[in-house]
Amino acid sequence: MGLVKKARAFAMEAHAGVLRKGSGEPYFNHVERVALALAAHGFPDEVVAAGYLHDVVEDCPVSNADLVREFGPEVAALVAEVTKPKLPKTPGNRAWRKAIEAEHVAKTGYNGASLKLADIADNAVGCLAVPSFAKVYLPELVDKVAAVSHGHPDLVAKAKANISDGLASLPT
Repeated sequence: MGLVKKARAFAMEAHAGVLRKGSGEPYFNHVERVALALAAHGFPDEVVAAGYLHDVVEDCPVSNADLVREFGPEVAALVAEVTKPKLPKTPGNRAWRKAIEAEHVAKTGYNGASLKLADIADNAVGCLAVPSFAKVYLPELVDKVAAVSHGHPDLVAKAKANISDGLASLPT
C-alpha cells in the first residue's frame, strides 16, 4: 500500500465516528479536503500523507512515536510542526493560547506552513456552521495565516479569501 493510501486509511480509522462540531459532518472529510488540496498543488506524498494525519496526535489516541513507526520521521515531523502545543484550557487564556499556537506554526518549514494553510482554509469554511464561534475564530485565523505566509502562495491566498468571505457572511 502506498504512503498516501496508508495515511488515508489510518486517518479514517482514527477519526471514525467523530463528527465536526456544529455541522455534524464526519471529521474525516476535513482531513481529506486538506490532503487533497495539498495533492492538487503538487506536494510530495509525504506532505499529502501528513495532510491526512495532521490532527491525529492532537485529537486521537495517537502519539508522534506512532507516526514515526507507521509513516517515518519526515511525515511525523510535518505533523508535529502543525500540532498545537499542549496548553491549559482555562477561562480567560484563549488569547494567550492562540498567540503561542501562532508562534509555534511560525517555525514551520515551507511544507508545514503549506499544510497549515490548507487546514486554515478548510477550517475557515467549516466554522461557519456555528456563527457565534466563527465570529471569534475567524479573526484568530488572520494571525495564523500571517505566521505561515511563507507557505505556498496559492494556499495563502485561499486561506485569506476563505477568512474574508467567512467574516463577510456573518450576521452583524
